[in-house]
Amino acid sequence: MDKYTIPEGTRIGHIHLKVSDLQRSLEFYCGLLGFELMTTFGDSAAFISAGGYHHHIGLNTWTSKDGSPPPSNSTGLFHTAILFPGRSDLAAILQRLNEANYPLTGAADHGVSEALYLNDPDKNGVELYWDRPKELWPKKEDGSLEMYTRPLDLSGLLAELL
Repeated sequence: MDKYTIPEGTRIGHIHLKVSDLQRSLEFYCGLLGFELMTTFGDSAAFISAGGYHHHIGLNTWTSKDGSPPPSNSTGLFHTAILFPGRSDLAAILQRLNEANYPLTGAADHGVSEALYLNDPDKNGVELYWDRPKELWPKKEDGSLEMYTRPLDLSGLLAELL
């Protein structure tokens, strides 16, 4: 079989999550994180968006209503990564999470990006991040990316809002 390269403009369009309580998930994704509710399918599914797209996240209880989170040592989704347009936008959501006393599970500087990590109410991992400009991405001597995981200076990030 010939080698195939996926087209450069390809993107991940949306994610669809099984949740145990639709209203609780909407409170998290819309109420806390600020996504916009685009439509619902009765009381069992909702589609939410950033900026009016038909949906970036689908939420449903079709097979998971009142279910429990999967064990942490099983296969499945590690996290959903939500890309913010800029560093000040990431700072603003950090401030909002702090004001709501919503716990982070981690925060990291990856060289190419800065990221906040948390869990949604069903223990699905969520990464909130921004990408540094491509020309600032660290490189190894051979030209490949030099990604790493270092502590993120949260107070420095919040200083973006001053």
